[in-house]
Amino acid sequence: MSRAQTRPVAMRGPAKSRLEPSAMASLPPAQLRQLIRAGEYCGITSGLAPGVAQGNLAVVPNTLADAFEAFCRANPAALPLIERGEPGDPMLRCAANFDVRTDLGGYLVWTNGQPGPVQTDIAEHWHSGLTAFVLGCWFAAEAALDAAGVRMRHVEEGVQGGLFRTTLPNAPAGPFAVQIVVSTRPFARHDADRVVAITARLPTAHGAPVNVGSPEAIGIHNLSKPDFGEPLPPSANEVAISWACGLTGQEALVDAGLPYFITHQPGCMVVTDIPVGAPPS
Repeated sequence: MSRAQTRPVAMRGPAKSRLEPSAMASLPPAQLRQLIRAGEYCGITSGLAPGVAQGNLAVVPNTLADAFEAFCRANPAALPLIERGEPGDPMLRCAANFDVRTDLGGYLVWTNGQPGPVQTDIAEHWHSGLTAFVLGCWFAAEAALDAAGVRMRHVEEGVQGGLFRTTLPNAPAGPFAVQIVVSTRPFARHDADRVVAITARLPTAHGAPVNVGSPEAIGIHNLSKPDFGEPLPPSANEVAISWACGLTGQEALVDAGLPYFITHQPGCMVVTDIPVGAPPS
């Protein structure tokens, strides 16, 4: 069995929110972050904070920050760089008063390639030898699709959908070299062309899809068995559409053999104040 097949799969943990996503869909980003910081909400952020970019979190040792940035810049579809924090500084500029230690709904602390239990904050794990990265997320495209009248079944069902390891290569940089992870969601066949056109205009949300309707071509053979997230295969009138995904960064960190790093819990994203259409940094 290959190394890729034996990597751990990090899924959503048992943490429960006091608030339902339906009660928060129209909240401005700052108010949503306040509720997350207070522990009132720890669910996925799909369908929330419309109009602003959301991001994946990767916290790496300072000694590897330059190499990780190079990997992100070499692979902007999977890893659109929104922000690289200052070494040892938990406060980021992508959102007002954003504290990377407390303002996500869930975190994973990885030791020797294995994720620990889901954390609701990482204050006790933060130290001066760490650098935080925020990488673009597909969730930010949802407001644009909703405005165009595109049905999003994953939002209706309150899930993020399936995420899959693929056979698509990334450009290597330093110790980082893995294949692309994609997020795959079902859309009505008659909406597919509009979905492609709309998302292609949003580079911080991964831009255009890497596959439409042919998951086998990128190494996905069973849409009911995702590597991350929840299974959401297309119905008879739907087509599976896949975008490069920021969890590619997590895979790269695991594959590089880092003894210690921190990521977001899949689906619990960095909610920024940056407009969706803004270019990556």
